[in-house]
Amino acid sequence: MIIKLYEEKYRDDLIFMVLQAKDALGRKPTINKDLLDIRENYFGRGDMFWVAINEDDRVIGCIGYSKTENPSEAFLHRLYVKASEKHKGIGTKLLQTVENEMRSQGITVSLVHLGAPKEQWFESYSFYPKNGYQEYAPRYMRKDL
Repeated sequence: MIIKLYEEKYRDDLIFMVLQAKDALGRKPTINKDLLDIRENYFGRGDMFWVAINEDDRVIGCIGYSKTENPSEAFLHRLYVKASEKHKGIGTKLLQTVENEMRSQGITVSLVHLGAPKEQWFESYSFYPKNGYQEYAPRYMRKDL
């Protein structure tokens, strides 16, 4: 498995993986509009987006970030791992990749906005604290980098 910056050739595979990941969690499989044009919605705004790729060059995970008005903060977005690939460290590697890039860009605070109800987002509410994030407001977590 390798993690690399998103390329347009992965668009359809990424969308399919996200829909599968949501379905596996019992959520309505809809696609977030920002994922339809990552070039415009991330790179075009100075933000970043990565994909995790398996040995068959298929997308098995993704994550992005967007800067806030405060240049030292950024929000994480769209951390997904293909259901059949979970618990293999892929999410942690994606998160570490993003955090390292944020540090190199002078971003010192990583923020996450979590979904509701909490029961539908149980994985996120468990994953982020294991990786040093703390809840600072309902549905929001942060980590000092």
